[in-house]
Amino acid sequence: MKLLPVEDARARMLAAAARMPGEDVALEDALGRTLAEPVVAGRSQPPFAASAMDGWAVRAADCPGTLEIVGESAAGHAWTGTLAAGQAVRIFTGAAVPDGADWIVIQEDARRDGAHVTVPAAAGSSYIRPEGGDFAAGTGLLPAGVRLDPWRLTLAASAGRARLTVARRPRVVVLSTGEEVVEPGGAPGPFQIYNSGTTALAALLRSWGAEPVALASVGDDEAAIADPVAAAGGDLVVTLGGASVGDHDLVKPALGRLGLTMAVESIAVRPGKPTWFGTLADGRRVLGLPGNPASAMVCAQLFLRPLVLAMQGADPATRIVRARSAAALAANGPREHWMRAKLSWAEDGAVVATPFRDQDSSLVTVFAEADALLRRPVGASAVAAGEPVDMLILSRA
Repeated sequence: MKLLPVEDARARMLAAAARMPGEDVALEDALGRTLAEPVVAGRSQPPFAASAMDGWAVRAADCPGTLEIVGESAAGHAWTGTLAAGQAVRIFTGAAVPDGADWIVIQEDARRDGAHVTVPAAAGSSYIRPEGGDFAAGTGLLPAGVRLDPWRLTLAASAGRARLTVARRPRVVVLSTGEEVVEPGGAPGPFQIYNSGTTALAALLRSWGAEPVALASVGDDEAAIADPVAAAGGDLVVTLGGASVGDHDLVKPALGRLGLTMAVESIAVRPGKPTWFGTLADGRRVLGLPGNPASAMVCAQLFLRPLVLAMQGADPATRIVRARSAAALAANGPREHWMRAKLSWAEDGAVVATPFRDQDSSLVTVFAEADALLRRPVGASAVAAGEPVDMLILSRA
């Protein structure tokens, strides 16, 4: 089997990503979804010049002086007259600034006496938020492809949008295989382990905006693997286990019954060399992940996440940051190595990465403590403690 470099394998997968159609959802249901159409401002924000403080709307030319109070402007209830020379209007934060006024004297700096108010000379800030100071009508506020978080939803709401067009959630079928796994809560035999991979992948898929469809785990039998996949539908199939070439690795032969054609046979990555990718006769893409939990989780970060994001029209880039290695690292071999690591901060504020001593691909406890994956490129030279390394930060939210 040809071992593809990580970037080449990912590029092949992304080239085959099928974009999801858009659907209309209520603003309150859009959290975590990806915009399929841009949000454009229908009017300016604020739609009028507004006061940034409680105080008095005046003409700067009248300051300092004692002015006649002619009205009041509150948020949602503007004073609609035009301010003349020698006049002032009581104003509150967020209220419309009256025509003719060009200054706000904050209330702490003014002294009221009945129908008059004495104000100091105009100096410093005018405390007026100009019309369109946040955004003007016609401004593109959010482009298609962005993930909607609470801050972006606030922006959409401020533009008056009650509904948004977002990418449909990809339905991702997850199938775990192997005679050695039993579902959590079940009764494992003496030589079986609990299936942790499906739980992890389903949670990751939800966090990436997809809708996981977890199938019951199946044993090492071609029909038992092919039949539920054929019946499940979905937009993408992810298998766990059976990805290698041993006598009990039957996933690829089983899916061959469904017309599987391969685009990626194996990848020069550690852990996760047996990871593969292909297409079924019905057009569904299939990502085959190794059964070992760490291998599956690393390759989910490297390949499944970009694939699912691309299907939603989002940026699939894997973002790498720099950190200092807390430990010396040996020279790397012919496979790109992604090591689970713990992050901390040095006194000078630099991010420090401490790789776990044991990187065995079966260890779930290590992944539960890891904050990041430390990348060792193919053929990388040895690294001394304190030297820079590349990191992929894991979301722990």
